[in-house]
Amino acid sequence: MTLDLIAVCAFGLEAIVRRELTELGYESKVLSPGRLLFHADVSAICRCNMWLRSADRILVRVCGFEADHFDALFDQARDQPWDCWLPVDAKFPVSGKSLKSKLSSVPAIQRTVKKAIVLGMQRVHRTENLPETGPEFSLEITLLNDVATLTIDTTGPGLHKRPYGLGATPSHVKETLAASLVLLSFWKRDRPLIDPFCSSGAIAIEAAMIGCRVAPGLERRFAAQSWPWISQSLWRQTLDEALQLRLPALQQRIVATDTDERSLAIARQNACRAGVDESIHFQRRHFEALASSREFGCIITHVPFEDSNRPNPEQNDLYRSIPLVLRQLPTWSHYILTAHPRLEQVVGRQADRRRKLFNGRTECTYYQFYGPKPGSYERPIDVGDNDSTANTAGVPSEDTETQSTDVTTVPTSAKTNKVTTPAFGGLTNKAHHQADLFRTRLLKRARHLRRLPTRQGVTCYRLYERGIPEIPLVVDRYEDHLHINEYDRPHDRDPAQHANWLDLMAKTASDCLQIPKGQTFLKRRGRQAGSSQHEHVADDRYEIEVQEGGLKFIVNLSDYVDTGLFLDHRLTRAMFRGEASGKSVLNLFAYTGAFSVYAADGGAAMTTTVDWSNTYLDWARRNMALNGFDSLQHRYRRESAIDFIAQHPVETTYDLAIVDPPTFSNSKRTEDVWEVQSGYASLLNGLMPLMHSGGVIYFSSNFRRFKFDTDAFADCTIREISTQTVPPEYRNRRIHRCWRIVKS
Repeated sequence: MTLDLIAVCAFGLEAIVRRELTELGYESKVLSPGRLLFHADVSAICRCNMWLRSADRILVRVCGFEADHFDALFDQARDQPWDCWLPVDAKFPVSGKSLKSKLSSVPAIQRTVKKAIVLGMQRVHRTENLPETGPEFSLEITLLNDVATLTIDTTGPGLHKRPYGLGATPSHVKETLAASLVLLSFWKRDRPLIDPFCSSGAIAIEAAMIGCRVAPGLERRFAAQSWPWISQSLWRQTLDEALQLRLPALQQRIVATDTDERSLAIARQNACRAGVDESIHFQRRHFEALASSREFGCIITHVPFEDSNRPNPEQNDLYRSIPLVLRQLPTWSHYILTAHPRLEQVVGRQADRRRKLFNGRTECTYYQFYGPKPGSYERPIDVGDNDSTANTAGVPSEDTETQSTDVTTVPTSAKTNKVTTPAFGGLTNKAHHQADLFRTRLLKRARHLRRLPTRQGVTCYRLYERGIPEIPLVVDRYEDHLHINEYDRPHDRDPAQHANWLDLMAKTASDCLQIPKGQTFLKRRGRQAGSSQHEHVADDRYEIEVQEGGLKFIVNLSDYVDTGLFLDHRLTRAMFRGEASGKSVLNLFAYTGAFSVYAADGGAAMTTTVDWSNTYLDWARRNMALNGFDSLQHRYRRESAIDFIAQHPVETTYDLAIVDPPTFSNSKRTEDVWEVQSGYASLLNGLMPLMHSGGVIYFSSNFRRFKFDTDAFADCTIREISTQTVPPEYRNRRIHRCWRIVKS
């Protein structure tokens, strides 16, 4: 007997279900969105329920007919040969749907069909008694455009109810959808696979079941197994076939990671229930640590997304990190399911393919980013081999398993003459040309400045400062370390390509300058806009001691955009030291206290170091102690400069002061924002009463558009000394401006 069967699936998965049916030997066509019709014998009910991974259920189509009024609906439902479908004791609940039809009341439709079937059953079975105590046949009447379809469900609980799916998490992926994600990818049994957001493990488990040819219907029952007109031998035959086709565990285990231990525990339990635990390695690991030494693998994952009107910085940071992390796998393909509405804009490139899908009732998009085909990609030299680069968080790691970074190239296939690129990242010939220009300029600058360390004793200095417009970097040398800052400038690279470009530039700098392994630090400096100039970017605490002017200073190369020692004030500090002998010195906006150290070395009778940050005051104390200046005559005040001046007793005065404020200054402790252009005059005029007659104030600002109004000050002599304070190696002669103010 040939039956009309319908495979039901979620919208968007019709092509996958159709492919699965073809592999089982059944030709099908899309009947309507989410429904595929195929014709087969009774055994197809057993085999499709056992093997279909992406379908939700299998229905038997009893009949289809036009029904634009209830009489037609009743008559057609009653006149079906129900003795062929339902035994006399069958339990037959009726559900219904109606869309774009004249008959729109679903309860009325259900009652009509139920009554019609009862009458039809009584007639064909020649009985008034229908006890409904036997096997269940769930019927559904569906009306679409006034065409009714009457079906019987063969599945029972949906096919997504896998036997292993006893534990779920908030970001759980429906099992049939998880299987579809794998079937839509390039992944095969012998290829590596990682799910970095595994949650309860559905994607990894479904992939392992596909790779091991484990039938998803094993270890569960279906509604049709109790039907008298389907032989139990067919079910046994289907089960035996599934057991015989099963393959051993994967030799190359799937890797599934997450940061939540509870989710991982659930995932491990689910994998054990599914019988594929030997094929999956579950691990607690952050997404940023994603790495693999294997080639041509697949990332298949569901990235969690919370659609909320409230700001979610952590979620935003996660999505922005996606291209920067995935670039570390240049030969891999990446498949991302997410409800994020603008993933392509966030990652900076369009997907090769995208598909609208539903995870339950949540609308998602499946983005497919294809990597190079095996054999078409030539891996370049790995920047991680030198380990001379670091991300914007700071210090490079020795652990190449979790932190290594591949700088990828754009090779050309000799056979196809087509460019093959990584899904994320890659470098063009233009980038390599820029690296050559950068190398040439650095070597030239290094030769030009080679006398600074030998003749002037300067071991920390600016080496390169945006000398090539296409390379907006600033390179400072701190003895045998490099500190590189990137300044924002428009370019045509996406985020992953730009990160690889930065790695290439950092490697170029360290190689040509022969900097030892792991001693180059790369950071991104954005435009200041209402925030502190000393931005915190990491917590690696990579500190070294450097020398300047015969003194020692602690610099932190990993954790802040600035290192703790402003190299552009090297000459200013020397001038300041020359005036400090026997004087009472005030250091406002002291930062790490470098001017206080110089003043103490110059013989200052007393120093007062003022800063709002405990971190920087502690740093200043350490710098002073490092040079042996830890006596009680050197004082530290945790206070804003404005409050210090306003609350300072007038009877305590100073002979020498340094005021080097940031362009902007704010704090979590106060809502006030101080700007140097609008606030410098009142700041300096407030400081004047605290200065002795003849006292000297050094005032400096690095605000590019700063304007100093000498008319705003009375009873003092003001002279700009910027040409004397900017070190000679600085290309930007306006890196700061400096004035020497003498109180009359």
